[in-house]
Amino acid sequence: MAWTAADVPDQTGRTVLVTGANTGLGLETATVLARRGATVVLACRNPVKAKAAAVRIGGSTELLALDLASLASVREAAAEAHERFDHLDLLINNAGVMVPPHRRTVDGFELQFGTNHLGHFALTGLLLDLLAGTEGSRVVVLSSLAHKLARGGLDFDDLQSERRYSRVGAYNQSKLANLMFMYALQRRLAASDTARTIALAAHPGLTSTELGRHLPAPVRPLYALGADSVLQSPALGALPTLRAATDPRAMGAHYYGPDGPFETRGFPVLKASIAAAHSQAAQERLWAVSEGLTGVTYDLRSV
Repeated sequence: MAWTAADVPDQTGRTVLVTGANTGLGLETATVLARRGATVVLACRNPVKAKAAAVRIGGSTELLALDLASLASVREAAAEAHERFDHLDLLINNAGVMVPPHRRTVDGFELQFGTNHLGHFALTGLLLDLLAGTEGSRVVVLSSLAHKLARGGLDFDDLQSERRYSRVGAYNQSKLANLMFMYALQRRLAASDTARTIALAAHPGLTSTELGRHLPAPVRPLYALGADSVLQSPALGALPTLRAATDPRAMGAHYYGPDGPFETRGFPVLKASIAAAHSQAAQERLWAVSEGLTGVTYDLRSV
């Protein structure tokens, strides 16, 4: 039987933080969770759009300013979250950028690697104490089918695309990094005597959202407006994330995606990531690099 939004259990009393919750998959995810009773924190870069999203969602929503392309903003958001909340039940690392022109974050990182991976790596580490002490808490990382195109693994010699920049290649690498981060995080959580959190991942297949605004001009209208034969709606695209976040049967390191042809559309089921995502040596190398670049370290002994 297909898993749908109707299968999301009651979320009353739970506090959920969703990055990039003002549009697309994040907005749909936040809407469903709020309507199931959760207090949803919309962690967004644009305050005007965030306020509009809160009105649209209704229910119990709160706003948190967050720009994942700025480590200072990530630290400020995490500090504010600690002031306002005594726990988190769910952290959904949803926000991202896809195939933009070559740009750098304010900290000098290639934009896609810096936003999609490093920003979320830092945010998760800074919020981990709010999660790890909460029974049944989860971290959900949004990856993409695009990670399968990075079969050669991460290019550790050019993570910041300083030698050459490929819009698509950098995106693929960032989405592979998301999965590698999830697996490494879950391994650490499972080994902890105190953490009560699990880490999971999801991908939305091919979904019509604003994420496609940097695609080539001939393709952009199709991606933005959707086409039933090619792209699915954000409501369907959010289901893998929602299942990873709420299905009582989900376990750490589970990875959900659509069940349709080539995983491009359909209802969420367990999926497999490519072999490169499972290399523990590469995961640990990425972890060390990420700690070095962000200055954020994970110490589960202090949780």
